[in-house]
Amino acid sequence: MTFRQLVLAALLAVFAFGAPSVHAVQPDEVLDDPALEARARGLSAGLRCLVCQNQSIDDSDAPLARDLRVLVRERLKAGDSDDDIITFVVSRYGEFVLLKPRFTPHTWLLWLATPLLFLLALGGILYAYRRRSASSAAPQALTESEQAHLTRLLDEETPKGGDKL
Repeated sequence: MTFRQLVLAALLAVFAFGAPSVHAVQPDEVLDDPALEARARGLSAGLRCLVCQNQSIDDSDAPLARDLRVLVRERLKAGDSDDDIITFVVSRYGEFVLLKPRFTPHTWLLWLATPLLFLLALGGILYAYRRRSASSAAPQALTESEQAHLTRLLDEETPKGGDKL
């Protein structure tokens, strides 16, 4: 096997099996209790990095993300529940810090806009389809003036020799 084939096989393996997820959690942040660390990782995965904005604080290397990870772990060590920690972080940084916002009255538009737009588009397509099929279902007969005009046009296009095209 040549070097080129080996590199190609390695790349295919990475794409086929996926690269392992990389976490930005530093060794000095990891809690000694595996159960608390698992809870911390779960909470961190649901909190948005306010610097990166499309990464969780668990995946971000930003200093603010590190501060939030440390804050979550401190609150866990203090005995707070997961809901208490989320409420504390949201009260401090706002609803935007949640990667999956809560379903509350001020986020209804966020949650319902896409399904509503989809239903409106589907309704519009169905309306247009029915309207189109209803108007093209039965062809209407020509009026007398239209028939006379068509006959004149056809007579004009007939060659003088009597042969029709």
